[in-house]
Amino acid sequence: MQTTDASGQLEEALERVHVTGPERLGRLTNHAPMVVEALAAHGQAGAVHRWLDLYHDKFEDFPDRVEPVTDANWPTALGDPRRAADWIDHFTRALAERPWRDVLAEWWPRLLPGMYGGSTHPVIRTGHAVRALESGESAPRRTELAHALGYWAARHHPVSGITTLPGAPTAAASLDAVPAIAEGAQGFPARLAAVRRLPLWAGEVTDPDTARERLTELVRAATHRYATHGHGQETMLVHAATAPNAVLRTLGSLPRELWAPSLHAAWTASAAVTAMYAPDEPIAYTPPARLTAEDVLERALAHGDEHVIKLTDTALDVGDEQALAAAQRAIEISEPLV
Repeated sequence: MQTTDASGQLEEALERVHVTGPERLGRLTNHAPMVVEALAAHGQAGAVHRWLDLYHDKFEDFPDRVEPVTDANWPTALGDPRRAADWIDHFTRALAERPWRDVLAEWWPRLLPGMYGGSTHPVIRTGHAVRALESGESAPRRTELAHALGYWAARHHPVSGITTLPGAPTAAASLDAVPAIAEGAQGFPARLAAVRRLPLWAGEVTDPDTARERLTELVRAATHRYATHGHGQETMLVHAATAPNAVLRTLGSLPRELWAPSLHAAWTASAAVTAMYAPDEPIAYTPPARLTAEDVLERALAHGDEHVIKLTDTALDVGDEQALAAAQRAIEISEPLV
């Protein structure tokens, strides 16, 4: 279903978004660039401006600059959300001087350990930006990668101190083995800090092709799981699937030696989100009717919620009936965009 937007509507939409900031209210992510790319990728470029008009009230102005990020001072600016504009400027300059894949390859291993900041949205935004560039290069698409990487650098947040538990042979079984965090923590940062134990899955993988296979398996398992577990937190549990899928769709643009480390980081992110928002019990879920990809995409667009559209985008990548059922489940339990 994925198509190249030859109309220029994605470019126009990205230009609208780039005058706004990556967040609002100091903590909530601007989802517009991810949604418009997902719509364009699935043949819905004609809907991007209508959707942006509905989302417009969630925009904030582009943040103020503090001090330029340079090759000398970037380690001290890493993970400082006040420096988002400085980081975006830094990557804008880098991408004007060098091929975008070279910049991505240089910064991916620096940023990967901190993919948990910003509720994993920066890596997800990066995955969308990379897919857009792979389908056709343009100035707005390169600018979008600069904004995505800049947001990731500003929200860079590593995870440490995790006790490793025995995993299971499959991604699905290992996600089932993830222990829920103790009750009480509120908000993503506090919940993330409460994650102390996670199963180890695919930790022995070093071969790039095997890493890609395992990552594909993880995306499928996490997407399927949303149908039965998404009611634990209908919005946040989307990221257990969309974060590893962002990594998966970026692999082909990266050097192969980065594929295995990317798998391991993606597993930790998916497992951590699973732990943070696990429901007390799963439910059996059967969609109300047999679904097609076209049906689910149409319903997600009519619903309008940004997380619903992004999970649908991942479900369409997975492409099987269980994935489409997960997207339908998100439509049913999420508040629509009005």
